[in-house]
Amino acid sequence: MPGQFEATTEVDRPVEAVFDYLADGRNDQQFSPRVLRIERVPDTPTAVGTVFRSTVKDAGMKTAREFRITDLQAPVRIRWAEASKNSVTVREGGYDLESLAGGRTRVRIFNALEGHGLGRLLVGLALAAARKDAHDFGARIKAAAEAAIQPR
Repeated sequence: MPGQFEATTEVDRPVEAVFDYLADGRNDQQFSPRVLRIERVPDTPTAVGTVFRSTVKDAGMKTAREFRITDLQAPVRIRWAEASKNSVTVREGGYDLESLAGGRTRVRIFNALEGHGLGRLLVGLALAAARKDAHDFGARIKAAAEAAIQPR
């Protein structure tokens, strides 16, 4: 049962700064407790084709993940797809950013999950957990971005 989860939050920082923060996937460790390690390949500014390799811990198990940036439209759109071969993967994920009054930014994150092999049985559980955490995940993005980006 493939499906999608999403979260929306408002960050008290300008859209260009929030875009730059989120486009550098190495910042994921600041708001995603499941990310144990992450690197950008190549280690140059993020562009279409950039890969983020990570080690994550899900349900007590460590797995290697590899996400490729598939679309980057500053400062409003970031898309990725998982290239790694795990039982549950992200077919497509992304951020949509919208500039709001007062130098604020609305951020929508989503991930479309799909299962492979045994993962077809597990994807429903993964989706339920992600959906249950979605609001808190959005709050963690807001807190981390506001802590990392200096106010103007």
